[in-house]
Amino acid sequence: MSISSDHHADRQAGAHQPLQRAQRLFAMRDAVLSAWEQHVRASVRGADQLLTPILINTLPAFFDNLAEALTPGHPRENAASNSNVPAVHGNERARMTNYGPEQVIQEYQIFRDCFAATAHASGITLRRKDWQVLNASIDVGIRESIREFTSMHEGFRRRIAAGLSHDMRNPLAVISTSAQLLLRQADPERVVLLAHKIAEHSKRLDSMIEELLDSLSYHRGQRLPLALSQFDVLPLIHAVAGQVNLQRPGKCQVSGQAVTGWWCENSLRRALENLLSNALKYGDDAPVNVHVEAVHERLMLTVHNGGHAIAPEQAERIFDYLRRENDSPAPGWGIGLPFVQNVAESHGGSIAVDSAPETGTSFIFDVPVDCRPFVPPAGAPKSDS
Repeated sequence: MSISSDHHADRQAGAHQPLQRAQRLFAMRDAVLSAWEQHVRASVRGADQLLTPILINTLPAFFDNLAEALTPGHPRENAASNSNVPAVHGNERARMTNYGPEQVIQEYQIFRDCFAATAHASGITLRRKDWQVLNASIDVGIRESIREFTSMHEGFRRRIAAGLSHDMRNPLAVISTSAQLLLRQADPERVVLLAHKIAEHSKRLDSMIEELLDSLSYHRGQRLPLALSQFDVLPLIHAVAGQVNLQRPGKCQVSGQAVTGWWCENSLRRALENLLSNALKYGDDAPVNVHVEAVHERLMLTVHNGGHAIAPEQAERIFDYLRRENDSPAPGWGIGLPFVQNVAESHGGSIAVDSAPETGTSFIFDVPVDCRPFVPPAGAPKSDS
């Protein structure tokens, strides 16, 4: 072989190296998440009480972002860039666990250690630049998760304060007035009447306190009534995508695997219809791709379009109810995306958005495969077992 052909072969081998490295990084996901779950359960206070899909949370999406950021030539700077996955992680930790900020921070630190250890065991050398990306991902992830976690708890406190200062004043006033009259009245019949008032309004006050405590698990409004049933989500996705393709042939493509779980089929259908409608509306006529997979007892349903990226300042408000961007050529988001968020959170999960000019926009609908433990019993049918 000549020198020039040797050089050509070396260049070809070098061109394949980034692809091979990326494949090896993505192949680590299950090992990293399994090691992370084991270490977190053993060392993070309260983690051993959480079911796997709640503990795993949005970590699979965070891992995928990190693997992309570590892939040479990929435009993602770190696992948190152009993505609100860390904020969604903090949001879900506030809604679904009894964690404090310390536990959220500790989880990210353990993730860094597990990622590095698994890479070493897999024969992948983390270079200086890789460590910079990994550390930046963890640092930014912690900041954004804690910011959202704190914001959620501040919302809880405001809601409790509003309830205490407004709704509870009436029963407290009746109890107080009745007690004062009891001290003045000697008539036995009057005493019995006032005692009944005190008992009645004490019960009402107790009910209000119970409602406020229940609201700590969900702060964005009324949970959707869900009728859970067991089904494979892939045919549902094909059916909704098929409706799109009837009007716009070949526009919507579906990939992934069959995933059978317990969800509300009607709510999932409406959420997917909203996500596809949004992708078509803002996708600049690019194809829409829907990918579905199960990762550590979580359903990850990703809807991607290649249109213009969502501006960072808009991404922070995109799930606000009736939010509309006046400079958009298409109608605003209205109630579509907030409804999708409500569906995800009512199932005990989350929805995240990832958007950048180089990669397009992805909405990641991420919920437990079996939602029955996380949905109020009144919303679920009786089990046959």
